[in-house]
Amino acid sequence: MSNDLSHVLVLGGTGKTGSRVAAALRRRGVRPAVASRRGPVRFDWSDRATWEPALDGVDAVYVVDSQSPQAAAEVRDFAAVAARAGVRRLVLLSARVWAELGEEHLATERAVQASGLEWTILRPTWFAQNFTELDFIASPLAGPGELRLPTGEGREAFVDLEDLADVAAAALTQDGHAGRVYVLSGSRSLSFRDAVAEIARASGRPVRFVPVTEDEYRAELAAAGYPDAVADELIMVLRHIREERGATVTDGVREALGRPARDFAEYVARTGFDARPETVS
Repeated sequence: MSNDLSHVLVLGGTGKTGSRVAAALRRRGVRPAVASRRGPVRFDWSDRATWEPALDGVDAVYVVDSQSPQAAAEVRDFAAVAARAGVRRLVLLSARVWAELGEEHLATERAVQASGLEWTILRPTWFAQNFTELDFIASPLAGPGELRLPTGEGREAFVDLEDLADVAAAALTQDGHAGRVYVLSGSRSLSFRDAVAEIARASGRPVRFVPVTEDEYRAELAAAGYPDAVADELIMVLRHIREERGATVTDGVREALGRPARDFAEYVARTGFDARPETVS
């Protein structure tokens, strides 16, 4: 007998991953409740008065944490509120990089695992969509120019967010995913040089990748107005790519969906690579 769930709350439902998860749920015939600070359902990690009303009648929740120092405690407390409200299932967006960096970065995952609810954790690699939706990457690719990063020739198995959304929708609505940690990647590993070359061919624009040192990159970020804390975070993540700690292709998409992951070339072709930078929400 199926125990498919149909009352789903998508936190961050107007953001980069949440909007795609909501769309994937709709393709499955589920009408999700879309929650954010300014969404149809109001939800704010910093305003706990919004938590319980957002959970009314909900069976499953797609969880995107606040990415703040308080995130693990917030998720722990939110899970307790969710359990009291009758929620059965949590699907957490984590990241492969956190697992690679060590146990101290997995506190939010541990909070979900200790919730007593059915849980699934998604650990994606870098998103293919970052090439169009992260300003510091997309802007240089929007016209003739150079993408300058301290990644050297390090490779990353960029994951298509459409795959992540499909996996999340399945885990939120279907049995068989409880207690699973899905490490999600694309179908092959590429360096930024490889990826930019594919984009250049598809777009017809003379864009190219230029490797720089971390010190050079930090100076360029400062000149562009990025705060030191943001520069520290970007350099840490980009160092992870330079060291190829996310280069391994995984079977997470196939394990969850029974089909292979989409290839980076499919993302480039689907995008048409008319890069339009936007603010990440």
